[in-house]
Amino acid sequence: MQTLDYRSAAAADATRFVLINTSHPGNVGSTARAMKVMGFSDLVLVAPRYSNVKGKADAISLASGALDVLDGARIVGTLAEALDGVTYACATAMTPRDFGPPTHAPRELFATLATQPQRVAFVFGSERYGMSNDDVYQCHASLSIPTAPGYGSLNLAQAVQLIAYDWRQALGGFEVVSRSADPVLADAVAVQGALEHWREVLIDIDFLNPQSPQKLMPRLNQALNRLQVTEEEIHLLRGIAKAVQKRTRLPNDSV
Repeated sequence: MQTLDYRSAAAADATRFVLINTSHPGNVGSTARAMKVMGFSDLVLVAPRYSNVKGKADAISLASGALDVLDGARIVGTLAEALDGVTYACATAMTPRDFGPPTHAPRELFATLATQPQRVAFVFGSERYGMSNDDVYQCHASLSIPTAPGYGSLNLAQAVQLIAYDWRQALGGFEVVSRSADPVLADAVAVQGALEHWREVLIDIDFLNPQSPQKLMPRLNQALNRLQVTEEEIHLLRGIAKAVQKRTRLPNDSV
């Protein structure tokens, strides 16, 4: 077993995820991925089925880019060891226990918990049996993820992802990443160049009669103005026009 030193191992991470008696290595890898995508890294495994779980192929495969979280996971023998340094532990138990801690929906509790200077741990039981009563009793609160009536079965890693997401949102969340720069709108010269190019194409394919244009080009001009096309879109339109001309013109014709 690894000696757990909360203060040195997770000084910059006030959130811990604890898995008890995990059977399937894939769930450990998937948990590491679920944590990392929400910005968490402190993972503790309590007596997993395989002592070398971090090296199992399924764990490595399903970690998918979160190998640093997986490699950094600590293995301990008891939940008490896993909670060293934690000031507020949340059990994930769908069924309330007699004499156990109060049960909350995650968001309901997190709205308050996120405003407190706590070292928080989220504790998850084994895939088959969940958390034992004794483990639940060591926690300050019990979380029950709201699910459809009559079927509340969640895969372990899915439950971790839901809790990690809601907790991250309670802590302020992450900004949605948009395009690195606003698109550059095409100027009038670029629009007219594209229109002239397409006028040639439309004549080549006999769609436009230059002797009787029927105001087709002004209408296309107004359509492009309404759309406020970008420079990239103008390049696309001219590329299409060029490809059409290659198919319709004789080899000696100039483009």
